[in-house]
Amino acid sequence: MKRLALVIGLMTAIASVAPPVAAASTPASAENYGQYSLMFEKSAGQYFAGGSAAGQWAWTPLSATESDISWGDPKAWPPKSAEHFIHAGEWVLLDGYNDGAGRPLTQVQRVTSEKIGAADCTNLQTLPSAGGRQHYVKWNIPATGYCLDATGTIKPPNGSTTVNFRHVQKWLPPHPCANPYLSGQTCITQSEQWWDDNQHPYALQLARTVEIARGLGMAFTNRTTVPVAWNADGRYYWHY
Repeated sequence: MKRLALVIGLMTAIASVAPPVAAASTPASAENYGQYSLMFEKSAGQYFAGGSAAGQWAWTPLSATESDISWGDPKAWPPKSAEHFIHAGEWVLLDGYNDGAGRPLTQVQRVTSEKIGAADCTNLQTLPSAGGRQHYVKWNIPATGYCLDATGTIKPPNGSTTVNFRHVQKWLPPHPCANPYLSGQTCITQSEQWWDDNQHPYALQLARTVEIARGLGMAFTNRTTVPVAWNADGRYYWHY
């Protein structure tokens, strides 16, 4: 629901920042999304734009299968929003949004159509429903890229309002990566576009490409083109 704020904001603050840690490389066949995102670890990171801290993220694991991620301003942490994810078999599913990590859902996201295809979004095939939750990313990282195209709605639990959305993602397999602060890493890439009609006519709200670094976590690089051209790079990563 607060998709735009979660992306452009990508900001947080934790009092003490540990030095970056190195990321080791293993064969793609042995890797999973958890090794890159660190979604089931008390992990966090801070990324910079224009030489200054632009945002922060942190995972809050809730169980062996559920975790919330917060994005926010380093000077106003913790943020009053988070995304809730579930690991279910071969997939990580997006369930919805809340008013802070660990809190009940205040916005429930459910898909009405989902397709999967090649990395260029050709040969799309219908995905079986996972209880209406969005198939966000494959848990086991395949050797080739793939595309996910989801449409659906976001509503509060009482259904009083409805936001219609479309989310197109292209996921690419592990590859060498570096940013101005850290070199010699291994990343997966997510390119995404997001449309919605949240208090405005239905239109494209976000287009960006991000890299997620193995053993480090989220927002290793961020190259946003919509709504504005904006670049950011992960600088500090730690566990809390």
